[in-house]
Amino acid sequence: MNQDMSRRHFVKGSVLATTGAVLAANSSSVAVGAEAVAKTPDAPRPAAAAGALPKGKICGMEVSRILLGGNLLTHFTHSRELKYVYALTRHYNTDAKILETLAVAEQNGVNTLVIHTVPAALKVLQQHRKERGGKMQWIICTTAPIKPGLKEYRESVQKMVDDGTDAIYVWGVQTDALVKQGKAELIGEAVQVIKQHGVPTGVGAHDLEVIKASEKGKFGADFYIKTFHHHNYRTGPKPDEIKTPNAEIPGYWCSHPQETADFMKTVEKPWIAFKVMAAGAIPPRNAFRYVFENGADFSLAGMFDFEIAEDVKIASEVLASLPKQRARPWRG
Repeated sequence: MNQDMSRRHFVKGSVLATTGAVLAANSSSVAVGAEAVAKTPDAPRPAAAAGALPKGKICGMEVSRILLGGNLLTHFTHSRELKYVYALTRHYNTDAKILETLAVAEQNGVNTLVIHTVPAALKVLQQHRKERGGKMQWIICTTAPIKPGLKEYRESVQKMVDDGTDAIYVWGVQTDALVKQGKAELIGEAVQVIKQHGVPTGVGAHDLEVIKASEKGKFGADFYIKTFHHHNYRTGPKPDEIKTPNAEIPGYWCSHPQETADFMKTVEKPWIAFKVMAAGAIPPRNAFRYVFENGADFSLAGMFDFEIAEDVKIASEVLASLPKQRARPWRG
């Protein structure tokens, strides 16, 4: 049976069914019905947050101070031991819901997202832009291998540019590994591959050593995407637990936040902070204030559609309350 037809039949049947029949419906049918409702044109959306979300610039590209994180859109969640959250996110963030999320983000002043090259998600982004007139900008990293010659990497970057990607960065998972392997020069080569296309080019990292190597080697990145959050939360690491930096258990992604803040003061390029809420362990207001007070120019925020308006409101209030002069000047 055609899936779309089955969804419509389910919704229609649910309206007419008795309470007992509805309760008897299995969980997969309920999920399908919810997706059909999400596709309804008149479905209510959260109201836009009051006040404009401030913006900065990366190589002339105007970027909202809060960017939409892509992990929830690609169904990859850092949920510690709660593995069911992966499936829950996948069932909630259907293609229709992702399209709605992008629209709500734009409505609230979020004009840029960061995401990986996940084909299914990129297809939805294309639909949002080409079929619905969406203006969301894309900052994307490719997961193509970075190895001598960079043949696959070049091909992937070319496709990203052809698809309309606005800015490209070198994936932090790869840069972390290359620095540990003593192959940091390959990061510089990857940066140059991207820069040849004339798009803003970044370097991502979980490990601060990547940023240090990039600055020392003058790799030429236009911006950095670096993890940044404090450890003052219940499951945050204790000093003697920081033996394996960025380990998912006990749940941290910035092993030395103060060292990161101190080093980034010396960096004169825009800095996008990510993992700022430590995968939901730090409340938005606390997280945004920490990263902006300590030097980040922009902050990624993984948000479901129903969280966007409130998070943008919080971020706008935090940004408005900052002193005119920060310890690290605005770089973007």
